Amino acid sequence: MNTARATVILLVGSFWVALSAGAQVRDPAPSFPSRPIRWVVPVPIGGTNDILSRLFGPKIHAAWGQQVIVDNRPGGAYVIGTDILAKAVPDGYTVGMLLSSHAVGPYAIKNLPYDPIKDFQPISMVALVPGVLVTRPDVPVASVKDVIALAKSKPGQLNYGPPGQLSSGHMSMELLNVMGGVKITYVPYKGGAPAIQGVLVGEIHFLILSPPAVMGFLQSGRLKAIATTSVKRSPGLPQVPTFSESGLPGFDTSEWYAMFAPAKIPRPVLAKFNAEINRILAMPDIKKRMLTLGAIPSGGTPEDLGAFLKSEMDRWGKVTREINLQPN
Repeated sequence: MNTARATVILLVGSFWVALSAGAQVRDPAPSFPSRPIRWVVPVPIGGTNDILSRLFGPKIHAAWGQQVIVDNRPGGAYVIGTDILAKAVPDGYTVGMLLSSHAVGPYAIKNLPYDPIKDFQPISMVALVPGVLVTRPDVPVASVKDVIALAKSKPGQLNYGPPGQLSSGHMSMELLNVMGGVKITYVPYKGGAPAIQGVLVGEIHFLILSPPAVMGFLQSGRLKAIATTSVKRSPGLPQVPTFSESGLPGFDTSEWYAMFAPAKIPRPVLAKFNAEINRILAMPDIKKRMLTLGAIPSGGTPEDLGAFLKSEMDRWGKVTREINLQPN
């Protein structure tokens, strides 16, 4: 090959490699953010969603130079906070972490004030968190079989309190009622922290909650773990058997947590948020902290999360019909 021609080809190739590399690291929204970011959490302080959300604020602040303000807006089966997010200005300065109930709401709540798909822009999945069934040390059960036997021996006398209506803890306990052939009574609570307190003081007997919210109580011995809800053991509680291992084969539920923005957020801002969430999820300290809490880091593209949400709505639509959950 002619030397001059080879030199030109080499230079052109180097130019495109450099250009491509520059495109990969170029900030898609260089002027964003220019003020603090509001991070809506539809649960009270101390809930798993709140705990996980607060892992991200300092990392985003360090990278972007703007404070992330966690705004807890609990209530209404997570509808209050979720509706605030849906109706926020879609400029990127309001985002939020939603959870599994987002896929159940359309089947259980009449006159939902938002469309769970059309009114939101998926940003990224954050974590999958298998639930854990807990009770007080003085409740005479050590396994799921014990729970079912006790419930059958005391019909109508046992109760449970999920962290919120339509949460994974709520749906998982109702699934236990169906698969175990028992009736453990539902007592509503407004968040994980109040529900935990309900167990501790004896208002309720059982609670299924994500491990991050109860880990300290398990370690101190104030609560005991009976079983976890996913088909595989929880990374944060590997010594605790699953429901499926404990006499209810096929039992498999997990709470999921994911980042959303109002619909019509600018695409460059969406891309910047997605890249940052995935960057933080890959950090060794964040991965270690999440796994210690029993949360499995996830991540992915907005399109991945959008497809997952639709599949979850299909799945929980079938489950709500199986347990005869009536909209109210």
